[in-house]
Amino acid sequence: MGAMRELVEQVDEQDRVLGVVDRSEAIANHWLHRVATTVCRDPEGRILVHRRPAGMSRFPGQYNWLIGGAAEVGETYQEAAARELAEELGVQARVRFVFKALRQWTFVPDGVEALWRYRAQPMPKPGG
Repeated sequence: MGAMRELVEQVDEQDRVLGVVDRSEAIANHWLHRVATTVCRDPEGRILVHRRPAGMSRFPGQYNWLIGGAAEVGETYQEAAARELAEELGVQARVRFVFKALRQWTFVPDGVEALWRYRAQPMPKPGG
């Protein structure tokens, strides 16, 4: 039996769902799809840096300050972020939605990130 497919929602630049596709196909074709990431800080403001497990399909063994991954079909950004914290760090925590960003990237042959394009939209403060 082959590996289970991981399905994600392909979206347009306004984050509207276009359809459901295989995550590996979305990555290979640079299709936009939803990803949730979390930055973990302690009360002193220090940021957690962690090492990704060697068995990860993306960036195995690399150090990163973001914890996250692709949102599952029908999952909100907050649900995806909380799930990824539990999966990657074994942490159960409430997450706070801060901003949404459009991010597109390409790689150079040695695997180093070569080009990033961002468009971020800050979320309004609660109650304000």
